[in-house]
Amino acid sequence: MNKNLKQQVSKRVEFIKNILIESKAKGIVLGFSGGKDSALVGILCKKACDNTVGIIMPCESKRNFNEDAQDALLVASNYNIKTLCIDLTSVKKEFVKTLSPSFDLSGMASANINPRLRMITLYAYAHAHNMLVAGTGNASEAYMGYFTKWGDGAYDFNPIGDMKVEEIYDMLAYLNAPKAIMNKPPSAALFEGQTDEKDMGVTYKEIDAYLRGEKISEESRRIIENYHNSTQHKRMPPPVYENN
Repeated sequence: MNKNLKQQVSKRVEFIKNILIESKAKGIVLGFSGGKDSALVGILCKKACDNTVGIIMPCESKRNFNEDAQDALLVASNYNIKTLCIDLTSVKKEFVKTLSPSFDLSGMASANINPRLRMITLYAYAHAHNMLVAGTGNASEAYMGYFTKWGDGAYDFNPIGDMKVEEIYDMLAYLNAPKAIMNKPPSAALFEGQTDEKDMGVTYKEIDAYLRGEKISEESRRIIENYHNSTQHKRMPPPVYENN
């Protein structure tokens, strides 16, 4: 297992190096959420490019300011990754205040503003410093469509987009990632108490088993297939009319 993981890390680092050479970019920036995926992407990018920057972007959620920020800083310290912290809370509040008189912004219409503000921030930083934005989504999330379109679903390249959640954990363990990262429940932290599995109604273990073609409960299979089918638009380029 370790031999294969060593090869996988080496191949992904080489992939990132080649992307940088082809683009003539001077570095990499990524959102540093304090979660497993951004931790792994940060470690891989740092191995490929010393000029890797992780931006911590708390926005409203108390977890963003506390547990998530602390875990992101722990990863940064362990792997010598430069970090910035940019609080987007006031930007979000002002944006909602501007839009609210025109239409309702309840529920996910409001929550999904957060990852889109983060992506605006990452691309602004990347443009200012001739850098590329690294994606941090995994294959299990992608299959479910569990990401925000034009938010965390936007990036210049993604070195872990083919990896299931279980594979993310295996590689993090191989790379000696902090236990705090390994043990915390996956969460986008869009609102207080939110977790990925609670939102979806199915566990990542079940999703990964389904993707391997293994048998799971009928209810879990139904949830996974409904999520996948209803989010197909997120995984496809927007349709463009062709005048034939």
